[in-house]
Amino acid sequence: MLDVFTRKTTRIQGRLLPRAGARAEIRDDHERRLASLARLRAAAEKCDLRTDSDQDLFLLAEDEVILLEGAGGEWAELGGAIRDFRAWLPLLRLEDFGFSAAVEHPLEEPNARLRYLHSGVEASAFLSTECGSVYKFYLPREEKRVGSVFGFRAGGEAAWQAEAVLGGYRDLLEKLLLIHALGGAATEVAAVTVEGILVAKQTLGEPLPQGADTSRHLPSSLIEIPSRFLRANRDHPRLFFLGESPWLVADLHARNFVRCTDGELRVIDIVAAPWPESASPRDPLMTEWLERVRRDPGAGALRASPDDEL
Repeated sequence: MLDVFTRKTTRIQGRLLPRAGARAEIRDDHERRLASLARLRAAAEKCDLRTDSDQDLFLLAEDEVILLEGAGGEWAELGGAIRDFRAWLPLLRLEDFGFSAAVEHPLEEPNARLRYLHSGVEASAFLSTECGSVYKFYLPREEKRVGSVFGFRAGGEAAWQAEAVLGGYRDLLEKLLLIHALGGAATEVAAVTVEGILVAKQTLGEPLPQGADTSRHLPSSLIEIPSRFLRANRDHPRLFFLGESPWLVADLHARNFVRCTDGELRVIDIVAAPWPESASPRDPLMTEWLERVRRDPGAGALRASPDDEL
């Protein structure tokens, strides 16, 4: 089927849960999009093109791309990389989503095609009146930053202290992949607008009551982190392996879950970041634990030592 706004293929429709094959295809799209972005960034570096943010590459006007393609050599390669990336992340206008271009704050005005649901620190969510799916609009913030990611610093009581900070476009694309990979609400990336707003699409579910306890409903693939290794300023920090790569995932409070039509609770938002690569020289015990827990998610911080004895 085609998305009602982008006219691109979509596997998400209202409350319907995509089958396993469709979920695998959505994940593949996320991974291909990130690979295409890596190609785009590499092509820009070969041209010695300095940018403040990935947003600068995403939003190049059509006539600028044509000029790049006609320049030949590495510049033509950059133009081709932009074309490839836009196949995975279309460049649209807010008007394509039913918003008015004639007002200063279009997302705050009534929209016949999208009904406002709620806003958070990172995004505003709307319900499509046509297909019943949720569309999230991630607005750029200071210095062309978008979304949130974890920043790490050496801790006092723990090896690492993780705090949420402003993120980048790659961080946001990675987060949307993680939500999907965690078995969360099916999540697609729909478009980026000429204003730099990244638009994501999710399956609709029923929100939980504010303050509901989610500790018993966290995705089973998440691994509890011993407190001696990490302290974070978001709810329920956990370790998650995406392939072989460890990630910190947190912010798993009630507002970031919905109940879907099969009765299951699914994540709709998180704060995440790759686990710091410099862990080895900081705490050899933590490095050993990461390797053991990769093979056995139930492994304790010490060999044959329960975590509650630490």
